[in-house]
Amino acid sequence: MSSPKSSSSGKDGSAKKNSKMPAYSRFSQQELPAWKPILTPGLVIATFTVVGIIFIPLGLITLFASERVVEIDYRYDEDCVPQKNSKEAVVYIQSTDTNKTCSKKLIVQQQMKSPVYVYYQLDNFYQNHRRYVKSRNDHQLRSKSAELDTGNCDPESVTPADNTNKSQLPIVPCGLIAWSMFNDTYRLSIKNKDLVINKKNIAWSSDKSTKFGKDVYPKNFQSHGLIGGAKLNNSIPLSEQEDLIVWMRTAALPTFRKLYGKIESDLEANDELEVTIQNNYNTYSFGGTKKLVLSTTTWIGGKNDFLGMAYITVGGLSLAIAVAFILLYVIKPRPLGDPSCLSWNRNPLLLK
Repeated sequence: MSSPKSSSSGKDGSAKKNSKMPAYSRFSQQELPAWKPILTPGLVIATFTVVGIIFIPLGLITLFASERVVEIDYRYDEDCVPQKNSKEAVVYIQSTDTNKTCSKKLIVQQQMKSPVYVYYQLDNFYQNHRRYVKSRNDHQLRSKSAELDTGNCDPESVTPADNTNKSQLPIVPCGLIAWSMFNDTYRLSIKNKDLVINKKNIAWSSDKSTKFGKDVYPKNFQSHGLIGGAKLNNSIPLSEQEDLIVWMRTAALPTFRKLYGKIESDLEANDELEVTIQNNYNTYSFGGTKKLVLSTTTWIGGKNDFLGMAYITVGGLSLAIAVAFILLYVIKPRPLGDPSCLSWNRNPLLLK
């Protein structure tokens, strides 16, 4: 008696052969209708011309909007170190006995309509370093039940055991990103009247609602060993500590700005702005710089000339290429072939 496998055969008695050939379809054989343009000189010249006509005005509009942004920036990392300590800036900034308060008067050159955004800008700080970016634990930041989860956070994962604490305790939030949080502070005033810097809603709402838990509170943070930056309020959940949330959205480039707060009142031209800075953050050990930036915004955001210049550059190149093609077509024209001879224009019945 033959097996079931051997009993399957074709009408001619031969066994069926296994085939890896896919089932025929017009899609797999690329036989579906498609637009197959013929790039004639007229079509190419018209395309480049349209791109140039659209991009150049758009670039000018964008550049004009960027120029309307009013900015005041002040680099203070050098000015806020006393002259006698200028050669030992690292020792000065790390000392707990030195007075790190400095003041500066700035003149508002143009009227600044509210809201006026207050930023701090750091240079030569590589937040995009692979080991730095990985030095956090999102589960711990999001859930109270995961506060013992300190994976990827070394060397700022647990407190060291000592005579006071016999066991190691988890650090919340753990990792180098939180540990190195910016801790300079600014106070602004005009005519001895303090300007209120609103620090609410400076972080992304999605970060506050999904990445940082409402039941997660700081624990053992900046309490042992070398202090890296700002301390956190242990009675406020991480979802409400917006300075931390802003800092932990790491920057892609070594020069970056982060939002410190908003001034919700207008600054008039020629106002004398008195700035009091608490210079705490150590950028001196790695050759970084610090700036305080006050800026308004327009419909394109903050001041950024790159987008406008990019539009103008692309539009100008497109017009130049269109002109070059016109001259080439006029001076040395080439006859076009017959489009009916193209493979997709031939009658399949005539090819048989």
